Amino acid sequence: QPPRSCEDYWGEWKHCRGLRHAFHHYYAHGELPECGRWREDYEACRAWERDRTAAAQVPAPLPLLARPRSAGRGCWVWKLRKSPPSDWYLPLD
Repeated sequence: QPPRSCEDYWGEWKHCRGLRHAFHHYYAHGELPECGRWREDYEACRAWERDRTAAAQVPAPLPLLARPRSAGRGCWVWKLRKSPPSDWYLPLD
C-alpha cells in the first residue's frame, strides 16, 4: 500500500505547478520547481491501485533534509553542534 493516498500526490503536483508556488520557488532558489517527481509518484500510485504489482510501488520519499543535499544545492550556514558551548550562560558583549 502506498504511504499516502493517490489524491495527496495529485494535490502536491497541482500545488507544485501553481503560479504562486512557482514564483516563490524561483524567488527563493533561482530556478523553477521540478514537479515531475510528484506526477511520477501519482502515476505509480494509480498503477499500484490498478495492478498491485511490485513494479508499480511508489518509492519512499526522500527525507526533507536529504532533498536539497542530493540536488547539490544545500549547504548549511551554521555548523551544527552536539552540545551547547561551555560558556553559554555568560552575558553577551
